[in-house]
This record gives sequence, structure tokens and C-alpha cells, in this order.
Amino acid sequence: MEQGAQKGVKGRNGVNQMPGKLLKRTFFEDAPERVAPRLLGKLLVHKTAAGVVAGRIVEVEAYLGPHHKTPDPAAHSHRGPTPRNEVLFGPAGFAYVYSIYGLYYCMNFSCEKEGLGGGILLRALEPVTGIAQMARNRNLDPDVAACELTGGPGRLCQALGLTRPAHNGLDLLDPRSPLQVRDDGFRVTRVLVTRRIGIRHAVELPLRFSLPGNECVSGPKKLEGRSVFLREGSIRKLIRS
Repeated sequence: MEQGAQKGVKGRNGVNQMPGKLLKRTFFEDAPERVAPRLLGKLLVHKTAAGVVAGRIVEVEAYLGPHHKTPDPAAHSHRGPTPRNEVLFGPAGFAYVYSIYGLYYCMNFSCEKEGLGGGILLRALEPVTGIAQMARNRNLDPDVAACELTGGPGRLCQALGLTRPAHNGLDLLDPRSPLQVRDDGFRVTRVLVTRRIGIRHAVELPLRFSLPGNECVSGPKKLEGRSVFLREGSIRKLIRS
């Protein structure tokens, strides 16, 4: 599957089979600014009592650990480990879920080696499987636009039924886990790199990555950024500039 072939979604009714292949731990054991763009196109899959719901990752933000040479006061790990953020300082590939305003949840993935505190915020998914269930979870009409279901960090958690009490600390790479990150072969060639949004600190850092032109990407549609090929060198050079 090529990037750009994601027009239209499949699976409005839930299924029981997990799509794609489970990612390896080593995928996440790298710096967040390198893991984040490579996550685009992968699937976040939640196996529920009502069936499987899954969305393709189309927008993420990297948050740097306190060891990083670039200070990142917007990161939850910036001041070091606490009972709230301890998942970020654990092994790579675990779910860190937190609440905002006491109303909504947001999901992060831990990355880097244990103790370093790097994280990646999921900002948007494109619905793939179990779309009718997502709509029910969001109290929306089944035929609502995809962006209304999962276009935003709070929306995607609600659509997939994710909460801190139930999902914080889950291993996303364990085949027995109800929540997994998987690869179905979808190929991403270009990535849009911009500054992060919805934060007050370190707003200048170009650490937001999305699929160019995807309707589910959240935030301002005219945010300045650069579309680059998904190559290690091109991403690293842009971040350092």
C-alpha cells in the first residue's frame, strides 16, 4: 500500500482479527524525534468486547526527555520521573495516558531506552476498523466525517475507548495486550514537519509530524511547515536547522 491510497476507510463494523503485524521493541528504542515520523502509517489497534477498533496514525508530536541537549519544557518528563509520568521513564513501547481538564484523555507512547523519558503524543488517527463503534463511543452519527471521530488527541482516545485507569502502562508490543501498535504494510514516503500546537513552551521546535493532505490531521490547516521525504537524514537536518 502506498501513501495517498488511504482515501476512504474500511471496516465500519467491528471485527475480531488484529490487522497487520506487531511492531518490535527496537522500533521504539530510539530518540522521539526519530521514532515519531516513522510511526506515521502504523495502526493503533484496540481489542474490545464489541470487537476490534483500529486507526491509522496520521499525526504525532515528539517530546524530548530531560537528558536531551535541547530543553523541552513542554514535555511531561521535563522535570524528571513522578508517579504520574513514570511510564515515560520505563521501557519503550508502553502506553502513557493522562487526563486534561479532568474531561478528556490523551495517549503517548514511551520511547528511547529505559530511564530517558522520551515520549510521542498521538494527535490524530484515520479510522480503519470498527468505525461504527467509534461513532457510538463519541455519541455521533455513524456516517459522520472521519475527522470528527479521530481528528485530535482527545477525540481519538474517546473513539477507541481509551482511559488512564484502563490503559495507562499497557505494553503496546505484547501479543496478549488489548492495545497494540501494528504494521499492515502501508508505505509513507513524505512527511509534513511543523512546530507543535496547543502548547505554551518550546513552541518553536519542529517536532510535529503528519501525513500531508490527510483529512484527519488536527489543528490549523495552514500551519507553516515543510514536506520532506521520510529519510533519516532529511528529518534530522530539518530539526537541527
